[in-house]
Amino acid sequence: MMDIHGMRIVVTGGAQGIGRHFAQELASQGARVLSLDTRHSSSKFNEHIQAQNQGEVAELQIDITEENQLDSAAKWVVERWGGLDGLVNNAAIYAGLKRRSFDLIPIEEWDRVMSVNVKGVWLSIRTFAPMLAESSHGVVVNMASEVAFTGSYGFPHYVASKGAVIALTKALARELGTRGIRVNAIAPGFTDTEASRTLADVNKYDVTPTPLGRVAHPEDLLGTLIYLLSDASAFVTGQTILVNGGRIM
Repeated sequence: MMDIHGMRIVVTGGAQGIGRHFAQELASQGARVLSLDTRHSSSKFNEHIQAQNQGEVAELQIDITEENQLDSAAKWVVERWGGLDGLVNNAAIYAGLKRRSFDLIPIEEWDRVMSVNVKGVWLSIRTFAPMLAESSHGVVVNMASEVAFTGSYGFPHYVASKGAVIALTKALARELGTRGIRVNAIAPGFTDTEASRTLADVNKYDVTPTPLGRVAHPEDLLGTLIYLLSDASAFVTGQTILVNGGRIM
């Protein structure tokens, strides 16, 4: 039931970090993956996957806040694959944000975080929902964050955006359920990626409150992702699953 072989899946923000791990793992299990990102991946994993006769990873360099660019991606999916089974909304602004008091955040930075982290999720779902509705098991997985439950000093725009993703997950699960589309979210704890290393020293991160005693790695999220994409979660929608080693319960 955890089989995703042959699924056609779009992953936003798939060029690096968690998104790149997602794209690679989904393809290694036989899925066809389209990564949407403003950058191209520096990884050569696609050649390896194809050499192993597994799935495939394609890339399009687009901005998910631009409707016309998402429409171009949807056209690509229709022409190449004839449809879509899964959408993973991973793209978000996180790396490069400076920790500072809420009243010192530039308005332009606030707007950009909200545009990518919330509007981009909504636009992506709106763009691909018609194709997902035609699939026999259309599914959306949104990436939220543990901080939506705890808060985090110095990043109120990021925290607010991830809280909005959780709320949007619930709202669209109700609305799209009537069209046969499931919508769920994953809320990771602090995860060792390129982005998180720009904000904190991973080696100095306090893991004392975490029962499992360490930070997360992208690989720790893969099982939950595959579960939510597969028929193993066929009666699960509107849920946010915390993957944080028990730090928040």
